[in-house]
This record gives sequence, structure tokens and C-alpha cells, in this order.
Amino acid sequence: MTYLDIVNNVLRRLREDTVTTVSANTYSAMVGDFINDAKHMIEDSWDWSHLRSTLTITTAADDYTYSLTGSGDKGKVLNIINDTSNFVMQYQPQTWFDEQFYVQTPVSGSPQYFTYNGVDGSGDAQIDVYPKPDGVYSIKVKVVHRNVPLTNDSDTLAIPSQPVIHMAVALLARERGETGGTSAPEYFAIADRYLADAIALDAQRHPEETIWFTP
Repeated sequence: MTYLDIVNNVLRRLREDTVTTVSANTYSAMVGDFINDAKHMIEDSWDWSHLRSTLTITTAADDYTYSLTGSGDKGKVLNIINDTSNFVMQYQPQTWFDEQFYVQTPVSGSPQYFTYNGVDGSGDAQIDVYPKPDGVYSIKVKVVHRNVPLTNDSDTLAIPSQPVIHMAVALLARERGETGGTSAPEYFAIADRYLADAIALDAQRHPEETIWFTP
């Protein structure tokens, strides 16, 4: 569903005239802002299948810091695999990495461990790997990549649209103060129901992520 389609869906539910572009007037532009607010809320509520992808890092000898290109500041790493050496890399805290690099003499070899190391100039997260690569390795990074705000009429929404539409309606109903029949709390309850149903449907694709184990 495009950005414009979502705006018009929300406008109709608020008994407003539809538009041919999101920026048609001040109110439709505000609706677009609230839709992006709702989009961020829904995206952050679950690691949606629609937002999962695999990044490939190609190492170079002695270079141990790499950017997760496109991850931004809201990306989430699910798993990191050394595809060349065929094993899952393990997370270690920054203090452990500091000890390897600054207290001891760092070794070189096939990367087995990773940690986070701030962001690069583009705002993408960076990771350090250890041992320092002694050559070229292919590192596969499974990530949840949350998208940038919708801006153009033709921009498409990656996640389920109904929770976003109804959350935007709820936010706008609260902002306006009246909706001609349904209260803002009722709209939020409807939006929460759509969100819960969407998460339940998507979660069945990843049942292992909804099972809690007690050590």
C-alpha cells in the first residue's frame, strides 16, 4: 500500500475528503506525519518478517571494524555467521574486546566474535570482529532493518497496513478531540487489536522467538 493510499484510508475514516497528493493541504500533510508516527510505533513493536534481510560483509586483512550498511540507528542484529569458516559468531561485550586489543596482543585469524562499536558517518551501526581477519572472509549478518519515514506519494509500506492505519486514526482522533461517534480510547483499543492480530500471524513464522526458556 502506498503512502497516498494510507493517507486517503485515514482521511475517509475521519470523514474527510480524499486527496490526490499527501501535501495537498495542511491537514493531509499532518495526517501524513501521524501516519509516520504510527509506522514507527508499529515497526518497533515486533521484528517483522517484512523487515528482515541479510547483509554481507567482506573482510580485509587486519581490518576489524565494519559498518552494517543501511541498518541506521534502529536496526537489530539477529545473528552473525562466518560463512567462509562455517560457524555462528558469538557476541562479546566491549570490555572483552578492549582486553584482547589493548591488554593482550591481538591475534589474527578467522573471526569468531563480534561486538558493537558506535556508528559510522552515515549513521549506520558498526561492529568489531575478533580475531582480526587474516584475509578475506564472508560474514553474513541477519538483521531487522526498520525503514525511513514515508515521504513520496508512491512510497510503499513494508509492514502490515491495518495496524498503521488504525493507530494513525487513533492518534488523529486524540489530536482533534472529537470524531463524531467513537472516542479516542476506543480507537486505540481497535488499533491495539489489529496490531496484536498482525503480530500473532507473523509470529507463527518464527515460533522459536516467542518461547521463553528458563536456565
